[in-house]
Amino acid sequence: MKLHEYQSKRFFAKYGIPIPKGRVAANAEEAKHIAQELGDRVVIKAQVLVGGRGKAGGIRLAKSPEEAEELAAQILSMKIKELPVRKVLIDEAASIDKEIYLGITNDRSARKPVMMASSAGGVEIEDVARDAPEKIVKVYIDPLLGLRDYQARDIAAGIDLPRDHWRIFGQIANGLWQAYRESDATLAEINPLVITSEDQLLAVDGKMVLDDNALFRHPDLAEMRDLDVEDPSEIEARKYGLVFIKLDGDIGCMVNGAGLAMTTMDIIKLFGGSPANFLDIGGGASAEKVTAALRIILTDPNVKTVLFNIFGGITRGDEVARGILAAMNEVQTRMPMVIRLVGTNAEEGRQILSDADMITAETLTDAAKKAIAVTKGDYVQ
Repeated sequence: MKLHEYQSKRFFAKYGIPIPKGRVAANAEEAKHIAQELGDRVVIKAQVLVGGRGKAGGIRLAKSPEEAEELAAQILSMKIKELPVRKVLIDEAASIDKEIYLGITNDRSARKPVMMASSAGGVEIEDVARDAPEKIVKVYIDPLLGLRDYQARDIAAGIDLPRDHWRIFGQIANGLWQAYRESDATLAEINPLVITSEDQLLAVDGKMVLDDNALFRHPDLAEMRDLDVEDPSEIEARKYGLVFIKLDGDIGCMVNGAGLAMTTMDIIKLFGGSPANFLDIGGGASAEKVTAALRIILTDPNVKTVLFNIFGGITRGDEVARGILAAMNEVQTRMPMVIRLVGTNAEEGRQILSDADMITAETLTDAAKKAIAVTKGDYVQ
């Protein structure tokens, strides 16, 4: 889950990271009032969860409240990469002498968080990594010990930060680590962290990405989710505890288990088909979950066939089969279904489905081939 810039910076401020004075506006009149409170020069920034806002005209400098009102109206009428701009952040303009990048993410190969910094701030860190990797300084953080003072000093020295800024930089780096750790984030980023003409360090932009699997621990952060960036079917799936990601294919997939779901998609692709979604209904394939999942899959007009791949471990295969039939009766669809059922009481389950004239399969290969044949109109019973 991504946070908007204004949400990220407010969160950073709780941990002692200095940010510009600013407020969010939903209309041009609000923007004018905020600009009057802040002073003459303000920056108006579109709040959308995509990059490239500046290049798209979504970040503008206003020299008066009247100009702030005019520019805010223009930005609020925009779409940036197909996302509507519903809010703008009005920040006090900073006089910038130097821009720095500072961020933390997970390094899966090292199995540790890594803090990265660069003297080439203000641009995408991926561009710096590609064009000038020597400008990126990294330190790995032991999650049990946290960011150590000497590590912050090593970063400051590595990016040639003037020595009189090292103390405050250490506080900012530690604050960013605390924000990252306590929110279960996968990314916390300040780009840029600037040195102003008044010789102050200031986080003028911020970005956070949170781990969806940990949001149950952070209901206050979960409430900040912006639904504009999500597919309606993914929003609906979350209500039922389903993990759903829409794709561009024509074979709907309903699977219990994330690894099994990935394998199912791979097998479909291997034999020339195209999966329409990733869907993990979890360990227990209850009739309620199956019904909800089926409804969500069927909202996709591209879907021509649905492939069930269910492993009955704790849940018995015959119970799964009855749950599928109950879901089919409730949804009332003529969509072709191919069902691969294995595990506890799998034979009984497949027999129940066969008696109901459903297409069944014992192996995933067989199931994928049948689903592809049905989709192409080549299947013969």
